Amino acid sequence: MAKKTGSKPMTKTEIMRAISETTGLPKKDVVAVVESLTEEIGKALRKSGIGVFSIPGLVKIERRAVPARPAQKNVKNPFTGELQDRPAKPASVKVRVRALKNLKAMVEV
Repeated sequence: MAKKTGSKPMTKTEIMRAISETTGLPKKDVVAVVESLTEEIGKALRKSGIGVFSIPGLVKIERRAVPARPAQKNVKNPFTGELQDRPAKPASVKVRVRALKNLKAMVEV
């Protein structure tokens, strides 16, 4: 197992500073780019959007509609074996984030 460089994940400020130092761009510009990326993801995933956003080589973000589930009576609990009632669940929207090939390759060391 690889050694961890820190005990906590980087904060937003630390990420912005690191990108700024690496690229040589002012921190203000880096913040503007990240905020713009966030807005574009929101536009793509909202109801009127296409439903998919991909950051090439890293992740693919997809919006998925989950249909409503009707209520069920006398369903057997697989662990205890007793019968129970399950309440209905309304339809909802989930967001799925998948790692792409390059990101998986970065993790495999």
